[in-house]
Amino acid sequence: MISKEAEVVDKGISLILIKRVLLYSLGLLFMAFGVSFSIKSNLGISPVNSIPYVLSLVTLIDQGLITTLVFSVYILMQIVLLKKDFKKINFLQIISASAFGYFVSFSNSIFGRIPYPEIYALKLIFLVVSISFIAIGLLFYLSADIVPQPPEGLILAISNKFSLEFSKVKVLFDSSAVLIACLISLIYFKDIRGIREGTIISAILIGKLLGILSKYFKKSIVKFLYS
Repeated sequence: MISKEAEVVDKGISLILIKRVLLYSLGLLFMAFGVSFSIKSNLGISPVNSIPYVLSLVTLIDQGLITTLVFSVYILMQIVLLKKDFKKINFLQIISASAFGYFVSFSNSIFGRIPYPEIYALKLIFLVVSISFIAIGLLFYLSADIVPQPPEGLILAISNKFSLEFSKVKVLFDSSAVLIACLISLIYFKDIRGIREGTIISAILIGKLLGILSKYFKKSIVKFLYS
């Protein structure tokens, strides 16, 4: 028979897992909101989402579905790169990619009715809202500590494989994503779409805002998760 103490422990572990999954999911949702607002700002989408966004413009396929497909390619690249070192738990990134793709589609359907602002000041406000949503989403999903999203998973894989600093690989990854998105856009549209000053602003400010939020709120969030 299972003792009452063991039952209490099991219930506690289950509750912690539920809270982590819910916070992780909420983080992905907030990040999807951020993607939608960056599109509405018309000042450029964040580097990580630049390739899926441009591909959605080229193919006219739903952005959420394209995001899931591109992120799945990142998972495949991790498997090829790490081979036997690719941990089984990282297959959960497939679920993460699918969930994020769904949330992007859901978010676009909600905020798609909002008209694009014509005044530059309003565009900047939309961009600030986007950056805030993404930073908060990152705080939630990173604090849950379940599995990295495929882009971060690929960055981690490259970092570990070649003994490079995560931050340096992150810069290289973001720069490459933007470059590829620009090339795709130039090939199909003869101009650059989805990449503007907001892309650079987002790349700089999201990390800084995440650092501020982590400083003041991460301990409280972790305490909530494991209490």
